[in-house]
Amino acid sequence: MTRVLIVDDEPLIRRGLRAVVDAEDDLEVVGEAVDGTEVVPLIRRERPDVVLMDVRMPRIDGIRATELLLAAFDEPPHVIVVTTFENDEYVYDALRAGASGFLLKRAGPEQVVDAIRIVARGESLLFPAAIRSMAGSHLGTPPRARRWSLTEREEQVLRLVAQGASNSEIAQELFVTVETVKTHVSNVLAKLGVRDRLQAVIEAYETGFITTR
Repeated sequence: MTRVLIVDDEPLIRRGLRAVVDAEDDLEVVGEAVDGTEVVPLIRRERPDVVLMDVRMPRIDGIRATELLLAAFDEPPHVIVVTTFENDEYVYDALRAGASGFLLKRAGPEQVVDAIRIVARGESLLFPAAIRSMAGSHLGTPPRARRWSLTEREEQVLRLVAQGASNSEIAQELFVTVETVKTHVSNVLAKLGVRDRLQAVIEAYETGFITTR
C-alpha cells in the first residue's frame, strides 16, 4: 500500500485529490495539511511514501516545505508538486529543491494515480519539453560551473534521459542491455550527486552540459 499525504490550502483541491487516491486499492491518504508548516510533523507521524505538495501556500510554500522535509529525514518521501500553471516559476524552484516531478491541478484522476505510482517506485515524472522551457526561463549567464565529469557513454545516457527516454529506449538506442543502462544511470546520478533522473536533467541544464536552444 502506498501512503499519500496531501498538502494544499484549498479544501476543494484536497477533497478532490483524496477522492481520487482513496478510490484505488493500492493507494491510501494518510493525512492532509493546509500549509507547509505542518508537513514535517505530519510526515514524522504518518510516514507517507508520497507527498502531493501545493507549490503556492501562505506561510511556508511548497518549495521551502520540500527543502525542509528532505533535510529532516534520512529517507524522505517522494514529492510531487501540484500547480495551476505549467510555467509557474515556483515549480522549477521546487524541482530544484528535490521534488520528483509536478502535476497540474487540472490533471485527470488517471494521471494523478499514475504519477503517484511512478514516484513511489523511485522514478521521476520527467516532462522534457516543460523542463527545458522552465530551465530556459531560469538559467543564469554564464552557466554554473560543472564539478563533475562523465565518460562518453554516460554523457550519451544523460542526454537521452533529458529527452525523456526510458531505460529500454536507451538500451535500444545504444545497442546495450537494460541492465547496462541501469548501471550507467546509477553512475551518472552518483557523479552528479543527485538522487533521481529529474535532478540529473536539471543539473545538466544548469551547468550548460545541455542547452535549452
